Amino acid sequence: MSETVTLSRPAERPGWRDFLELCKPRVVLLMLLCAVVGMLLASPGLIPLDLLVYTIAGIALVAGSAAAINHIADAQIDARMARTQNRPIATGRVSAWQGVTFSAITGLVGLTILYTLVNPLTAWLNLASWVGYGLLYTLFLKRATPQNIVIGGLFGAAPPLFGWTAVTNSIDPGGLLLVLIIFAWTPPHFWALALERKEEYREVNIPMLPVTHGDAYTRLHILFYTLILVAISLMPFAIGMSGLIYLAGALLLGAGFIYWAVVLLRNRNPAAPMETFKYSIVYLMALFMVLLLDHYVRIDLVGGGLSFTPLLG
Repeated sequence: MSETVTLSRPAERPGWRDFLELCKPRVVLLMLLCAVVGMLLASPGLIPLDLLVYTIAGIALVAGSAAAINHIADAQIDARMARTQNRPIATGRVSAWQGVTFSAITGLVGLTILYTLVNPLTAWLNLASWVGYGLLYTLFLKRATPQNIVIGGLFGAAPPLFGWTAVTNSIDPGGLLLVLIIFAWTPPHFWALALERKEEYREVNIPMLPVTHGDAYTRLHILFYTLILVAISLMPFAIGMSGLIYLAGALLLGAGFIYWAVVLLRNRNPAAPMETFKYSIVYLMALFMVLLLDHYVRIDLVGGGLSFTPLLG
């Protein structure tokens, strides 16, 4: 039988750091990196500074708004988990109503910026992602199925498409491929953390895969999804979207991810779950950086030789 935690009322007015924490800034920063890469890949050259600023600001505000909803909905759970028990709403530093107000303001301002200063398509996509993560995943999927991360991962995979549509005002195969990469990356990333935090998820009745199906099953699926991810990560080269620099980087980074997935599967290293989780973050950042480098300094095989094409040359 689950225990109910009573959240304390704020003893004093919350500070700006509390509201910043509601936005999950480290997660949002990774999202913004992916969005910027999407913008740059969608453009044959550099993008206008004002468009870059408006897009980043709008996406950050909408993402922060959705994160705040997650804090509010999960306050009882957060208060009982070591990793999250010091969050602002879980501790009572920020009240639920303050969180709702903050989420509403940031979300509306972000969507307004995107709709009026970027383009309506990008605004609507951000709204759909907000509903998907802030409501569908947080209120339903997270508590309903061990496939919560797989299904809900689609909403978190959208930032590069936001960046792409901000530049092109259209949904194109290149932008969708970037989404597919993050979609495949999400399960091994979160399941590695879930292995480390399994007992905490069990205590709060969240049906994460290690809780419902056990460690061995989860480790096998981490390897399975990692192999899928590596295969998908080679698609930009296969369709001519990138060149040899990206191919080399994707293979090297993918080999590292497979290594940690195999270490997890063998289950001989107690530190492997967190090491895999940490590597997954480095992997995604590095993969997108290599993709961006390849976009501006392109090396291809042409007629049996190498063709070097600096895009901005």
